[in-house]
Amino acid sequence: MKTQRTLSDIRTATPNNVGDGFIGLNAFHPQGSRPFNPFLLLDHHGPMKVQPSEQPKGVDEHPHRGFETVTIVYEGALEHRDSAGNHGKLFAGDVQWMTAASGIIHEEKHERAFSRQGGQLDFVQLWVNLAAKDKMNAPRYQDIASSLIPTTTLPGGGKLRVIAGELGGSKGPASTFSPIIVADLTLTQGQSETLAVPSDYSLMVYVLRGSATINNEQLVRGQIALTNPDGDFVTLSTTSDAKLLMLAGEPIREPLAVYGPFVMNTREEILAAFEDFQAGKMGVLN
Repeated sequence: MKTQRTLSDIRTATPNNVGDGFIGLNAFHPQGSRPFNPFLLLDHHGPMKVQPSEQPKGVDEHPHRGFETVTIVYEGALEHRDSAGNHGKLFAGDVQWMTAASGIIHEEKHERAFSRQGGQLDFVQLWVNLAAKDKMNAPRYQDIASSLIPTTTLPGGGKLRVIAGELGGSKGPASTFSPIIVADLTLTQGQSETLAVPSDYSLMVYVLRGSATINNEQLVRGQIALTNPDGDFVTLSTTSDAKLLMLAGEPIREPLAVYGPFVMNTREEILAAFEDFQAGKMGVLN
């Protein structure tokens, strides 16, 4: 018998600025508690107004090890380059999935043409944990254009876009190391949708825009709902037009050691990551 998940918590994102060009909210971070497992961080930058500049702003070069970064652009444009030789431009609807794994150095900034003209910027960045067996793999980069992401019309109207995993009969193009779902939904006022998710997955819903109701609890922009692993489906309803981000996945039940840009399993591995970075073993940006 199918059962509906219950809510465990609703949290409100807090103001958060990253670098000199990304202003927004943080819904959760790896130094906090771990009900979001296997997800480590959710930053929502925007909607924000970017003033025209000849010098693109953002985050200068920095290292990562032990996890993946996922960047989903909704408005505006970003530009990425890393020490593995990858270079990408992301426009509205595009997704970048970077597996730092054993170590990478990268930078993320406003795309040059977008920086010169200015405009509205709205994007999300996620950190996704890797299991111990995958943390020291070679880095990997997936540049996922909007045209490659399946978009389906939901029974009640609105749209479902599946970036990773399977949801609502669609399968996302992203390749992942552990079973996860990353999807966004654009719902219209008065719409109600029921979506099936494996009962052993962690499941959370973040409101990007508008408001939504889960189990008769209303959420507004910048709030995230956590559910208990006690059911097979979740029902989302709206009282206004809304855009939601759904995250779900099989928890990685391993120790976690976090310091700055490194996420490993032990303190010794964190110290080794700093040593390798300082020794230049994570490469350089040309």
